[in-house]
Amino acid sequence: MRRFHQFVLITLCLLSQLTFAQAWPSRPIKFVVGFGPGGANDLVARVVAEGVAKQLGQSVIVENKPGAGSVLGADFVAKSAPDGYTFFVGAGGVITNLMIKSSMPYKEGDLLPVGMLAISPSIIVASANSKINSLKDIFELAKDPKGINFSTAGTGSTPHFVAEMMKIKVGGRYEIIPYKSGSEGMVAVISNQVDITSEASVVVIPQIQGGKLKAIASTWNKRITALPNVPTTKEQGYPEIFIGHWAGVFAPKGTPVAVLDKLNQAINQALQTPAVQNRLTPQGIEPYPGNRAAFTKFLADEKNRLGPIVKRANMRDNE
Repeated sequence: MRRFHQFVLITLCLLSQLTFAQAWPSRPIKFVVGFGPGGANDLVARVVAEGVAKQLGQSVIVENKPGAGSVLGADFVAKSAPDGYTFFVGAGGVITNLMIKSSMPYKEGDLLPVGMLAISPSIIVASANSKINSLKDIFELAKDPKGINFSTAGTGSTPHFVAEMMKIKVGGRYEIIPYKSGSEGMVAVISNQVDITSEASVVVIPQIQGGKLKAIASTWNKRITALPNVPTTKEQGYPEIFIGHWAGVFAPKGTPVAVLDKLNQAINQALQTPAVQNRLTPQGIEPYPGNRAAFTKFLADEKNRLGPIVKRANMRDNE
């Protein structure tokens, strides 16, 4: 009888979730972005939100909650009601903040992976008039007693990881100079205040096309549509220098699984539409559809890969 009662309870629970998912969404959905307007994640969130809204027949509102390397936005969603109406559009900080920051307001399991949205590969760039033309040129400069200057968007940012990956793979002297944002770090390269940086393709492509920056390599595992002539780090013989500015959707712990699956399906359908692809790919952003299991594996792989780099580089943010 006990097993029978347990079976009935489980069945009723599943039926309740299914009924809820079938009725969901009955009101507008909120996508919370942990960065300010205008950045890569904000752009991806807004484009995909429009596509998802068409798939679900319900409005998807994007709300910016920047601060503390996206922690404020993530914490807001982690502590929101798990009713299927508040989601977080996160980036690499979802993984690395837990490794780097001395304290966090939420736990790792408080956010559930829903689906990957897109990847904006990091592009290693130098100023247009620089003598640097390849990764080998960079490594030769790094081995010089003066070393090489590398601007980043702060501790634990994607550019910071690229610089540390270079140090681990080839060695040399790197003067890592943190700026408040990737855009500021990029301007420092254009004005020859620093030698190089590595920033999201969506950030640097306009400057590359405008003749102010020179693209040295893409840090993703394949060339990107918007820069087909730029070789990858792998093609230049350094596959270990591998990272991208990704965006993905997360839900508060406790959100019904049926809702997570339904939203994942809507995201994938939106990413495969010409309307979404034609707005993202010209800016160097590659749509990245996949199921929840694939996104969960991607996050686990990133954590296992980046964790040792954090420890070796002693990345710490005590704020």
